[in-house]
Amino acid sequence: MVHENDAHQAVPNAPGTAPGMRTDADGAARRRRLRERHVEETVEVAVPVRTAYNQWTQFKTFPRFSTVVRGVEQIRPTVTAWTIGYGPLRHRFAVEIVEQDPDAYLAWRGLEQNPSHQGEVEFRPTGAGGTAITVRMLLQPRGAARILTRSSGAARLTARLVRGELMNFKQFIEGLGQEGGAWRGTIRNGRVQHDHPEPPRSRVAQWPVG
Repeated sequence: MVHENDAHQAVPNAPGTAPGMRTDADGAARRRRLRERHVEETVEVAVPVRTAYNQWTQFKTFPRFSTVVRGVEQIRPTVTAWTIGYGPLRHRFAVEIVEQDPDAYLAWRGLEQNPSHQGEVEFRPTGAGGTAITVRMLLQPRGAARILTRSSGAARLTARLVRGELMNFKQFIEGLGQEGGAWRGTIRNGRVQHDHPEPPRSRVAQWPVG
């Protein structure tokens, strides 16, 4: 999930691939749905893909429309720390973005151990000139938590939460009519891609002058 102008986040599950992606023989990334049982929700918003995507990547604005996100902090270019809360309860965790394609796709994974989660969001144009936004999330509890989440209907609760947050985003971006910022970079395997490779750093010590 978010970036603000020059900031961004993401992460890979296996070398060179993201949670919902695999590569062709020529190395081109191909998306695929998350493995195992996952939550999937879609909403259509009445703004163009570019506008919807640009606003979504402004992660620090999520508290403005979300009912659970209390704050988002940029840690590294591909890592953010999210604080969510219900009433007086608060939980903070880190998220890394693995893959990101402007106006099309974003995949992330949570960096906490239990429960672990990963997700992806796709942006597709609609015939009416709007955008279909699809979010998929996969919770991966371990140990006793796995049994607990199965018995408590965690998947249904997560689906309800994701659906509600998508509707909140829809109302937010349609109310604005335009994005409040954008981060147009690309991420591959948890690394921000640069148009021009950085020159190698010299091993010779550079001393301050003047």
